Amino acid sequence: MISTDTDDGTVLLNERTGRYWQLNNTGARVLRALLDGRQPDGIAADLADRYAIDAEQAERDVSAVIERLRGSKLVIS
Repeated sequence: MISTDTDDGTVLLNERTGRYWQLNNTGARVLRALLDGRQPDGIAADLADRYAIDAEQAERDVSAVIERLRGSKLVIS
């Protein structure tokens, strides 16, 4: 995977498939935290604090990003 930060988030290239993916700033924040070894619940707590949103919503959002990344085979776990 190759990634490049943009003003609007991050663009990812899956080198195996040649497909590009674009993450908004929040999705990019989730990806960077995962790559840094952070756990999803901690990432969700950070998002809830940063954006003043409900903790359950933040957990759903983090889970959705992870599932999309898994589905595209950009992350494995």
